[in-house]
Amino acid sequence: MFDVFWRAVVIGIGATVLMDLWAILLHKAFGQPRPNWGPVGRWVWHLTDKVFHDDIGGAAPYAHEVALGWAFHYFVGVVYGIILVVLAGTGWLAAPTFLPAFILGIVTVGAGWFLLAPGTGAGWAASRRPNPMRVRALNLVAHTVFALGLWGTALLIR
Repeated sequence: MFDVFWRAVVIGIGATVLMDLWAILLHKAFGQPRPNWGPVGRWVWHLTDKVFHDDIGGAAPYAHEVALGWAFHYFVGVVYGIILVVLAGTGWLAAPTFLPAFILGIVTVGAGWFLLAPGTGAGWAASRRPNPMRVRALNLVAHTVFALGLWGTALLIR
């Protein structure tokens, strides 16, 4: 059981790394801004006080919010890796298929759209951003890349 847990952790980390590499590629190739994990860290820091902010920039700064944001980003990736293994079963670890990873990857977009975005003041599904449809499309693609990372990492460590 311990082996299964650590494999799930590695799968989540691998998928998150691939998602981050995707963001770097978008930045280098198309000038897409890199993710800023500072506001996410600030949001996490203030979760004990408030979940939904009008603008997380108006909340009191936290000295280590960028580091906390990055740590939270990887923590969530690990949790998703564990959820995938729990839902798909240990048999999936022996013969990983893409479909369970893809379904989870797309479902996890909901956490960003309906918790993180409104939590930081971007509105439901980034509705308060100047270009919400573009943000949503990029989120779907990024989470598809995350799903590829879940599946690919599982294939590498099987």
